[in-house]
Amino acid sequence: MHFLLKVPSAVSLRAALRKSLQLCSQSYTVSTSFSYEAMKQQYRPEVPEYFNFASDVLDRWTEIEKEGKKTKNPALWWVDGDGEEIKWSFEELGILSRKVANVLSNVCGLQRGDRVLLILPRIPEWWLVNVACLRTGTVLIPGTQQLTVKDILYRLQKSKAKCIITDDFVAPAVDSVGAECQSLKFKLLVSEGHREGWLNFKDLLKNAPSSHQCVTTKHQDPMAIYFTSGTTGFPKMTEHSHSSCGIGFTVSGRYWLDLTPSDIFWNTSDTGWAKASWTSVFSTWIQGACVFVHKMPQFNPITVFESLSRYPITVFCSSPTAYRMFVQHNLSSYTFKRLRHCVSGGEPINPDVMEKWKVQTGLDIHEAYGQTETVVVCANFKGMKIKPGSMGKPSPTYDVKIIDENGNILSPGKEGDIAIRVKPTRPPFLFTCYTDDPEKTEATIRGDFYVTGDRGILDEDGYFWFVGRSDDVITSAGYRIGPFEVESALLEHPAVVESAVVSSPDPIRGEVVKAFVVLTSDYVSRDPEEMMKELQDHVKKVTAPYKYPRKRLQNNNKKNHKKFQQEKTFA
Repeated sequence: MHFLLKVPSAVSLRAALRKSLQLCSQSYTVSTSFSYEAMKQQYRPEVPEYFNFASDVLDRWTEIEKEGKKTKNPALWWVDGDGEEIKWSFEELGILSRKVANVLSNVCGLQRGDRVLLILPRIPEWWLVNVACLRTGTVLIPGTQQLTVKDILYRLQKSKAKCIITDDFVAPAVDSVGAECQSLKFKLLVSEGHREGWLNFKDLLKNAPSSHQCVTTKHQDPMAIYFTSGTTGFPKMTEHSHSSCGIGFTVSGRYWLDLTPSDIFWNTSDTGWAKASWTSVFSTWIQGACVFVHKMPQFNPITVFESLSRYPITVFCSSPTAYRMFVQHNLSSYTFKRLRHCVSGGEPINPDVMEKWKVQTGLDIHEAYGQTETVVVCANFKGMKIKPGSMGKPSPTYDVKIIDENGNILSPGKEGDIAIRVKPTRPPFLFTCYTDDPEKTEATIRGDFYVTGDRGILDEDGYFWFVGRSDDVITSAGYRIGPFEVESALLEHPAVVESAVVSSPDPIRGEVVKAFVVLTSDYVSRDPEEMMKELQDHVKKVTAPYKYPRKRLQNNNKKNHKKFQQEKTFA
């Protein structure tokens, strides 16, 4: 076993990383005597003053490749499902990402700290921009392609992004609001074609020089901003530093994902979410493993099964929603020859699903718990005894407790708030702040703890169990949905006088949006089926499609009010 130990300076950090990388590049055998307590006791990281994941980790893997000390696994392996494949070594990833860095710095004139909104599907350019932003010190803001015009406008105005990088699908929406975004100076289009007012990303990449000096970034410098939903108001900007993700996911890559340079890792997460950065960038490349990507424009279980059978994928990560879909199929006709380790996160996974998956594949699902604001908080690490339904034990990254409303630590068996100790020293791997919102940042602190907003229980064996949200945030198929956003969207429809949005249990998605509405007198006589469809379509257009209410509309009471009831769930 190896750990990232005390590191007093940037020089010794590189030395520690070099030692870690060398160990990773050697032959590896799964330990049958994993000691959680030993890992926890030995992990005592100290973050250096200067750190940059691109130069201190990725470029070091390039050196190891050149020295012939690494397996021939690529750094990135992308397939589109129609026969096209791209494989990049760490050296090729470095060359191409430097070219993109020159596009950002030389063509767009972006400076350290400038913000870049990135909205792309699962295509190789998404990974190039991620690394290029690290090299230039610009702040990456990922977004899902499901964002509507209103969502994009909000993010551009709120973040004051100077540059947006997207494709033909999203570009028209950007153009429709561009005049209202005074900070937006550059629009880069990832496309074979051209569009008026946009710079063509592929043309610029082709002509850009491949020599670029990575900026020197301090560990606390802002690296990325992720928008996350809350109970009230619109999404908050969650800021992470270069060290929080760049070093913070060391434990995840090694002990949760169990990755080595010989592994090929596939995470099915949407590129718009922090989870994509968690495992498809930092955790995987820290270990020198290969990031596998399937373009898969729409999630399809059969495509997943065929890919796990066809490609030598060794470690697989997907959401509990996906696993619930998987176990509804008969997998007897598929053989996952290389698959050895499965993980899940984003929402609780049902023990019954875990059992069915193991019966069909012979593999456990190692669940982990974390948030946009954190790295992994708790996990069922490789080699640990799994208690189905449990989040596992705390990562050595954090001191995790269950506390009451006064910040007092509760004893095992008592329900309370899941919290992370931040005093006297705030963990360097926790988010920096909610950007430009000190009040909301301060509101997360209770006594000596950062309060996650989730409720849980600690058992006598030190395992944590998720109970539910302490606020009204809805987690549906791994997506966090703020009730306020959906309520606001419904109220924009002329038929709606009042609206209230809550969570409703769902066997596949975990939770779905359930909305209660009071209609105006002009609409109460409308056919319930037609009215339901109209309001659902309205919410899809006003906000992201994954946020729309999925429950059937019917008469509520004698006052002719209407509401969405739990009779039918719509895909």
